[in-house]
Amino acid sequence: MHVWAVANQKGGVGKTTSTVTLGGLLADQGHQVLLLDLDPHGSLTSYFKYDPDGLQKSAYDLFQQGKKIPEDLPQSLLMDTGHDRVKLIPASTALATLERQVSAQGGMGLVISRALALLWNRFDYVLIDSPPVLGLLMINALASAEHLIIPVQTEFLAIKGLERMMRTLKMVTKARKNELPYTVVPTLYDRRTQASVQSLRLLRNSYPENIWNSMIPVDTKFRDASMAGMPPSMLDPQSRGVHAYSVLLKHLLEKQADHRQRDKSLGEK
Repeated sequence: MHVWAVANQKGGVGKTTSTVTLGGLLADQGHQVLLLDLDPHGSLTSYFKYDPDGLQKSAYDLFQQGKKIPEDLPQSLLMDTGHDRVKLIPASTALATLERQVSAQGGMGLVISRALALLWNRFDYVLIDSPPVLGLLMINALASAEHLIIPVQTEFLAIKGLERMMRTLKMVTKARKNELPYTVVPTLYDRRTQASVQSLRLLRNSYPENIWNSMIPVDTKFRDASMAGMPPSMLDPQSRGVHAYSVLLKHLLEKQADHRQRDKSLGEK
């Protein structure tokens, strides 16, 4: 099982679109994929036409169990998405109350890691849609991930949000005691605007080692797929946006293979 977290401390940057599109493309390749919504806003959950306000079961249930998660609980939370190989563990708005409820309990930063361990043989990939604020839920997402995808809208305010995300990543890496590889993904790029062009240039200059060398364009087909409640590759596999995410996925899989090879080499030394 490979776990990728999709996170940024600014909303509206293409986090949910990235999670759904990459998940759909992995499933199109034959992988079993789990999409996990840890954002109390529940955008990923709403994408698939579930109501975060009215759900009887959600990711919230995992945190209610504390350190001991019943073996069959994660499996019981799986919901359909319309794609045979993609399942969803939805968010409920109750997730927003977690900080207050469990702040005094220790060991709550690994709840998601423990839950995913119980689904280890069920899925090839897990993509976590993380909340835009630093707290228990984001800590859980980053603690369980082997790769972090940071979508950043190509405009200046979003780049400020990325600076905050970098500080968070530094802090989490310290706590994890091992590096969390990350990829910065420029999103909502519109080459007709100076703001997009200049922001992309600034991103590339600021994060030369970790930025993906292409970008996700503005594409109305993403909105159409969201309205239909299906991964964009199911709606229109030939669209510009889906093509861009296909190129990104190839890059992420190559990066993953490189890291695995490097870890293997280090282990043999």
